[in-house]
Amino acid sequence: MNIKETTSKLVFLKHVNFNEDVEVTSLAFDSRKVEEGTLFIAQKGVHVDGHQYIKKAISLGAKVIVCQEIPKIVDDEVSYIQVENSNKALAVIAANFYGNPSEKLKLIGITGTNGKTTVASLLFQLFQSLGFKTGLLSTVKVMIDKQEFTATHTTPDSLSINKYLSEMVLAGVEYCFMEVSSHGIHQERAFGLDFDGGVFTNITHDHLDYHKTFGEYRDVKKLFFDHLSKSAFALTNVDDKNGQIMLQNTKAAKKSYSQKTLADYKVRILEKSFSGMLLKINQHEVWVQLVGGFNASNLGAIYGVASLLGVVEIDLLTALSQLKSVEGRFEYRRSDTGIISVVDYAHTPDALRNILSTIKDIANNGSNIITVVGCGGDRDIAKRPKMAAIAAELSDQLILTSDNPRTEDPDSILEEMEAGVTGEKVHKVLTISDRKQAIKAAVKFAKKGDVILVAGKGHETYQEINGVKTHFDDREILIETFETLHK
Repeated sequence: MNIKETTSKLVFLKHVNFNEDVEVTSLAFDSRKVEEGTLFIAQKGVHVDGHQYIKKAISLGAKVIVCQEIPKIVDDEVSYIQVENSNKALAVIAANFYGNPSEKLKLIGITGTNGKTTVASLLFQLFQSLGFKTGLLSTVKVMIDKQEFTATHTTPDSLSINKYLSEMVLAGVEYCFMEVSSHGIHQERAFGLDFDGGVFTNITHDHLDYHKTFGEYRDVKKLFFDHLSKSAFALTNVDDKNGQIMLQNTKAAKKSYSQKTLADYKVRILEKSFSGMLLKINQHEVWVQLVGGFNASNLGAIYGVASLLGVVEIDLLTALSQLKSVEGRFEYRRSDTGIISVVDYAHTPDALRNILSTIKDIANNGSNIITVVGCGGDRDIAKRPKMAAIAAELSDQLILTSDNPRTEDPDSILEEMEAGVTGEKVHKVLTISDRKQAIKAAVKFAKKGDVILVAGKGHETYQEINGVKTHFDDREILIETFETLHK
């Protein structure tokens, strides 16, 4: 593909040595991936400025440079294109290079603090069960029909997104469900994609290390809906007070779902247990294998999306009843000794409250709830005392432990969590920095009928300490410990 085709729809501020016949054989924003014929996009990132690597990219064979600032010294054999925003430029160039794949399938984006992964993953599961070739871009994994890839970000970079979407098109995928994170929106990773629909799940305290204020965080989420086309739909959770805000400036068809008020898709829980719930969705009753009010809300979104995409109602209800829990989201097991363990990704105050409230609501009278939870390092510190306070309030025994401390001191994170536990709750709190030992302690404390919640890491199979990831799976530790201590 030549430069002209690759950079179509792109607004140039300035260009130097522009030769529209130069062939572009690959794209890169990481200079380490440049080879002969690569078009290199220099981005100004949060931690790294790609402009510092332009010279290196040229030395490795780049013949086209897209940048926000043209270098003072230019190479006569290299074409330079100056743009206002390199992030947007990368998105446009990537879409052009891969043939604008988002226009060739039905792409649905899901955004919100909690529920993105569950809604996207269950929609993928549902449409697969209905016989459609389906794609998924999620925190847990990337799926191209039945082919699985490891996910590195909730929302990948725009080059990866378009590459995956192009592979989906080649594989005959008809529908793709994609998590759209606030970071991804702010960094323009989803810019220019042709979304056929958008879903807002909820918004609560999270990522304030990046967005600084809740208002900024909310407004970034809203941008996703502002950019939807009039041929798309915007489905929002009106139980969240910010749900209607998301729709204020959208051109898309406005739709709603709710458990509490009038909506296009109304959900009500009729019965509940650890094995599932009986729901009433609009005028239809259906037994589902998921648990909790938060999942009832998620299923309202899923029902709404599937309906808007034209799924026949009887097929939709049947498929809903067959959906299985998403990996690392309220994954529960009952041991041979009658102890229930739940592993969940809950890593925000609201998500933790939802999980614990659900457990408290359906657990047997006399059952103790033992919670193991920590907070990640190098992330929003304001939620640490809040999460400990919620866990102490709703648990009979709380064990504070490490999550992924990353570059922070684990003991300092734990001290910040402990600050949220008030005097009358201190007696039920134990701090064990070693996560494996904390889980073992919880199992040791538990007796028949008790419920152990291990929260924060969910599907993750590693623990990150000082930049090093080592294998660690909460579920594996639980199983091993039960086998050892409760034979």
